[in-house]
Amino acid sequence: MEALNMSDLDVRVQGNGVDFRTRPVGELTMGWVKLDKGVDLSGATVGLPDDLCPCPHWGYVIKGTVRMKTKDGSQDFKAGEAFYWGPGHAPEALEDAEYVDFSPTDELEKVIAHLTRGG
Repeated sequence: MEALNMSDLDVRVQGNGVDFRTRPVGELTMGWVKLDKGVDLSGATVGLPDDLCPCPHWGYVIKGTVRMKTKDGSQDFKAGEAFYWGPGHAPEALEDAEYVDFSPTDELEKVIAHLTRGG
């Protein structure tokens, strides 16, 4: 068992209103994400399959509202809600937002590599 704080996680993406930190936990990776209001990661996912994040995530919104854009439309997730975001999404922060998620490590690492090399 393990309890983690945001400060315990490795900074993976930081700047331009994004603070994304991760730590492997068993077969998954825990992500702790803070997005400033107005941050839209649709542009950052261009070049991934369907120009959307192909990695599934299970988690909980701690603060704010996150809009998850998909090829079929969008859905808003608010503080206090648990979520499953299947493959094919791109987040936009409608308010300052913070969430914790768990993702398959191999799939998430491919997305992080794309985000950190600029496509």
